[in-house]
Amino acid sequence: MKAFRGTLVWFTGDPRVARDALRCIEDGLLLVEQGRIVSAESYQNTAGVDVVDYRGKLLMPGFVDAHVHSAQTDVIASQSSSLLDWLDRHTFAAEARFADAAYARQGSEYFLDELLRNGTTTAAVFPSVHPESVDAFFGAAERRGLRMAAGKVMMDRHCPEAVRDEAESSYRDAQALIHRWHGKGRLAYAVTPRFAPTSSERQLELAGRLLEEHAGLLLQTHLSEHEEEVRWVRELFPWARNYLDVYARYGMIRPGALFAHCLHLDAGEWERLAAGGAAAVHCPSSNLFLGSGLFDLAAARRAGARVSLGSDVGGGTSFSMLRTMHDAHKVAQMRRAPFDALDGFYLATLGGARTLGMQERIGSFQPGREADFIVLRPDATPLLARRMAQAGSIEARLFLLMTLGDERAIEATYILGEICQ
Repeated sequence: MKAFRGTLVWFTGDPRVARDALRCIEDGLLLVEQGRIVSAESYQNTAGVDVVDYRGKLLMPGFVDAHVHSAQTDVIASQSSSLLDWLDRHTFAAEARFADAAYARQGSEYFLDELLRNGTTTAAVFPSVHPESVDAFFGAAERRGLRMAAGKVMMDRHCPEAVRDEAESSYRDAQALIHRWHGKGRLAYAVTPRFAPTSSERQLELAGRLLEEHAGLLLQTHLSEHEEEVRWVRELFPWARNYLDVYARYGMIRPGALFAHCLHLDAGEWERLAAGGAAAVHCPSSNLFLGSGLFDLAAARRAGARVSLGSDVGGGTSFSMLRTMHDAHKVAQMRRAPFDALDGFYLATLGGARTLGMQERIGSFQPGREADFIVLRPDATPLLARRMAQAGSIEARLFLLMTLGDERAIEATYILGEICQ
């Protein structure tokens, strides 16, 4: 048995639905045994159990990043005029390097180091089009005992040859990777067509077939990230009523489907996304950096659509989910839509777990959940310490962490109750 003392913070549900969904125990004791949560209660002496003392700090479930690219670390902060220009000038060349197994292994290890340093314990990850990149990522994640989702990018047109596959070969590669990795340890496979313009209709058909043939797979792709991209989809798929209709034809609007960005959807698309149980992944850092648009959180809420947060590294400029929450708040302010600290921390923990279908395993301190958690320092910087001295409520402290915090606020990250060194 292991015990951790500090301020315990977690959610039991969506605070927009029930404001009492936030749980906070100022002087709490988190008990962990064999990698799982035993209890989260008020502190009391526990005879015979060593207690790790984090008094004055916040313990909460690890962050969930629902959209991030492991093959794009080296193009963070690459200047460009728009999404498609950024892909052509920077991204495809960076991803091509992941065809080399040794390079992919090194890149995956660095990527996971950065996630954990920033308090992210679970992510939905795009490696590259190369099976070697998926093996490298899953291998690194398995060695660390991480709960991660990823899949081979499927991309058979409108891209350089070095990052292009074929419809049939992408299907065969994915089949082999699913058999090798899905359900192994804490790993899950996500069918990963990059986005509609870079997949032929045959490849999208085969991606949908994978979802039907294997239970429990996730689906991740991009949707309506940039107006130029939306126009391109209209030209490539003239039969489609809108962008989402392309994915709908191939059975992709379903629970466990993660559609990144969703910036330029009409009301009908939002309703269709919600009805199918799919999720929109809000990637504010990337959207602001590339000038793609402002996510309409109010429209998503009106439709009842599921929403989670993604750093979208390397379009996004930070691995920190605290900084991602901060950018989401700024976007909401521009949209005149409320977004407070409870929204941010819920979406980055239990809300993210729910969109991945992992809420019975991670995302809260409910007994039996896997003990992936982080320790947050309210005094991580002089400015944070000064402002925290004036903050009384837990909501006020979380808001300061969301707006002034970054990776320096992460004192420790624990996976299955073991600290990451």
